[in-house]
Amino acid sequence: MGNLSYAIVGTGALGGFYGAKLQKAGNEVHFLVNSDYQQVIKHGLTIESKDGDFRLPQVQVYNQVEKMPSCDVVVVSIKTTQNHILTQILPPLVKDDSIVLVLQNGLGIETEIAQIVSNVNIIGGLCFLCSNKIAPGHIHHLDYGKITLGEYATNYNAVGITERMKAIFQDFENAGIEIELTEDLLLGRWKKLMWNIPYNGLSVILDATTDEIMADMYTRTLVEQLMKEVQLGAKSTGRIIPDSFIQTMLDYTVKMKPYRTSMKIDFDENRPLEVEAIVGNPLRIAAEHDVSLPLIRCLYQQLKFLDNRNRGDR
Repeated sequence: MGNLSYAIVGTGALGGFYGAKLQKAGNEVHFLVNSDYQQVIKHGLTIESKDGDFRLPQVQVYNQVEKMPSCDVVVVSIKTTQNHILTQILPPLVKDDSIVLVLQNGLGIETEIAQIVSNVNIIGGLCFLCSNKIAPGHIHHLDYGKITLGEYATNYNAVGITERMKAIFQDFENAGIEIELTEDLLLGRWKKLMWNIPYNGLSVILDATTDEIMADMYTRTLVEQLMKEVQLGAKSTGRIIPDSFIQTMLDYTVKMKPYRTSMKIDFDENRPLEVEAIVGNPLRIAAEHDVSLPLIRCLYQQLKFLDNRNRGDR
């Protein structure tokens, strides 16, 4: 499966960064953009990165999906709050046996994708990336960047390491992107939620960056308590996250450069928050297994209030 072509659906802080790295390494990449179209078609993409700055003066960019070619790999990197548009976007971009690579936060997303396109293979990607779009076509990569890939099967059954995963692994590794493969996508998603639920949620509720949350003994304790509930949620679905992983996430965040989370940026910009995918879906899935997560439910209810008020829905 060499010489894979890529379509990037969502050329923002995440999709723009990884897509630019793939093109820089020689891959065929097609970018779907929205508000940045004029800037990117004239000036390309600029990546300011801790791993080295670079600019792509020319990229294959589109503002209409109908003009894009179908590709081997369709990378979904829009926010989950926009997933309603995927019913129009995905069918023209895929061909039989294409791979849809879902680089989104949250739980249950691959199941939604499978209901839109049935002739494809779906791989979930968990991105531990600190990156912001600071201007049209200009992305600032602050820290980290690792991706964990796992293939989706019905009911999130573990399917092991597939040849499709290995092919994408090779392209991303050649592009200088740190990447690993997991045999169990559901376990990988719960592990990502171990970071996303406490830090995204608390950053909005407390109006705080990651370093501020970690510097205070009370909020750090709250982070740990939320992580333990994520651990309990994972256990309800038969996935075990060891206690040591909690400490690993805490250590990562302490070492991280001061960071305003993606949910906090969305809140500050009056955009819809990814509350349902990141917090609501895990709550509902745990409840289906008769497991209550009271701290996460409290977080969810506060975020729903703030999100609705922020967007004038109250």
